[in-house]
Amino acid sequence: MGSLKTAKRTQVICIILLVGIIISLNTNGVESRKARNSDWFEYSAISCRAHSASLEEFGGVGDGITSNTKAFKAAIDHLSRFQSEGGSQLFVPPGKWLTGSFNLTSHFTLFLHKDAVLLASQDEKEWPVIEPLPSYGRGRDTEGGRYSSLIFGTNLTDVVITGDNGTIDGQGEPWWRKFRAGELKYTRPYLIEIMYSQNIQISNLTLINSPSWNVHPVYSSSVIVQGITILAPVTSPNTDGINPDSCTNTRIEDCYIVSGDDCVAVKSGWDQYGIAYGMPTKQLIIRRLTCISPFSAVIALGSEMSGGIQDVRAEDITAIDSESGVRIKTAVGRGGFVKDIYVRRMTMKTMKWAFWITGSYGSHPDNNYDPHALPVIQNINYRDMVAENVTMAARLEGIAGDPFTGICISNVTIELTNKPKKLQWNCTDITGISSGVTPKPCELLPDHEPAKATECNFPDNRLPVENMEVQMCSYKANYL
Repeated sequence: MGSLKTAKRTQVICIILLVGIIISLNTNGVESRKARNSDWFEYSAISCRAHSASLEEFGGVGDGITSNTKAFKAAIDHLSRFQSEGGSQLFVPPGKWLTGSFNLTSHFTLFLHKDAVLLASQDEKEWPVIEPLPSYGRGRDTEGGRYSSLIFGTNLTDVVITGDNGTIDGQGEPWWRKFRAGELKYTRPYLIEIMYSQNIQISNLTLINSPSWNVHPVYSSSVIVQGITILAPVTSPNTDGINPDSCTNTRIEDCYIVSGDDCVAVKSGWDQYGIAYGMPTKQLIIRRLTCISPFSAVIALGSEMSGGIQDVRAEDITAIDSESGVRIKTAVGRGGFVKDIYVRRMTMKTMKWAFWITGSYGSHPDNNYDPHALPVIQNINYRDMVAENVTMAARLEGIAGDPFTGICISNVTIELTNKPKKLQWNCTDITGISSGVTPKPCELLPDHEPAKATECNFPDNRLPVENMEVQMCSYKANYL
């Protein structure tokens, strides 16, 4: 058993290194062109700014030792005065910038130089404690509050967090250790969280070793997450990549994620709290995503989905050495819905399951959830996929008395590992159809027209977030 685990770990490391080299040679996403010196450069953003400053102008010291929390606060407080005067941008130059949590402002750009590293402080005093999310009712790790994210913003408009592939290092190891030991007083911080906001761009950055989730837009609209690299040890707890949560019109594209949890997890609140808040995630695009997650999903819908998830469109996805390609997670007590889900052109290599739907995920915030609150899962469409070295094609489990309906799988070829499960399709409490699927699906997904290929749906209309465009902006040092 030990030799098998060692071989598995070696395989994961080799795959990560190989894909990382490929990504570095051919990066899709937001390009940033830097001039010969840091006084002037260009980059792509949804909005350009009239006013500029560097963190060094506010006492920032990039030695990796000095705390820059006060410098970030002073810089952003100063630049916030230009919200109605063309907006502002803060440049983080080369260096290692140790900092605790800081808040952003509207009509603002945070830009990290390619040799800039934000180092998250390991001093808990530099992390303010804030209220739990109203759609969750408590912290995700513990009851009560949660630590504010490293980069945080609420009630904002027109915010860009970008760079020339600069790095944000969450230094998560102490947080992971406390979580495993049950020593946390509050829920761990995320790297980036934007709440109650609109017109947000997060792009062209490398995020590593987050204490918990990496990117968390919540209660927001018109959000672009583009050209992001996220890296965490595959055994790190809850280091989800990108988690759109009760958001409308979100576009995730050209991202590379190695995670200890789901690479993308779509959410909308937890049990009775999410039902009461009632804000779904809808009109979500996920495309050109590469993911490695040996113990979780490439794309997960839930499990916190009590406010509803609707109209998710994922395409051109590459999954490598991951537990499952697409997973829907829910349970009795969740309520809400997951419907109108469309996935196409997905390539999977070395998977435990290609498809996984479970109605028994469990994990409740408290014992006050409604056992009669049953989720509605319907109109789930998977098409045009290939997979190789797969242990089991699908595990599709609805809820007794609450079947998951309208599941469609078409033009899917799944090649099995040398030691596959004897039962390839485990289906209970579901209904749907299939067409052109290998190996042959379960009887609950009959071939609708065996003599004729049938395509599952994928919408051809454009969502509003696809009309959000970037322009070429520039930074020029203006010394105070």
